[in-house]
Amino acid sequence: MSDGSAIKRYLVMAMRKPNFNEAVVAPHLAFLDGLRLAGKLEMTGGFSDKSGGAYVLKVDTLAEALAIAADDPLTTSDSSTLTVYEWNAR
Repeated sequence: MSDGSAIKRYLVMAMRKPNFNEAVVAPHLAFLDGLRLAGKLEMTGGFSDKSGGAYVLKVDTLAEALAIAADDPLTTSDSSTLTVYEWNAR
């Protein structure tokens, strides 16, 4: 960021829909790997009850975080509902 301010973090909650297709898992993980390589992914993980998962993005704006979530294969396949929150992590 050019203005010297801290990078913001955004929590992306991904909750599986009833029509969840397991075939989307591999493309989703590849998508996350790409975000990690780009320095935009801080952490990720699935919920132990298999209802979904979450990941933390390190990006400049909410608009960028929303755009990333919209491109996630979980969203594009309509397998999960993704919700993005600006997160005041410590």
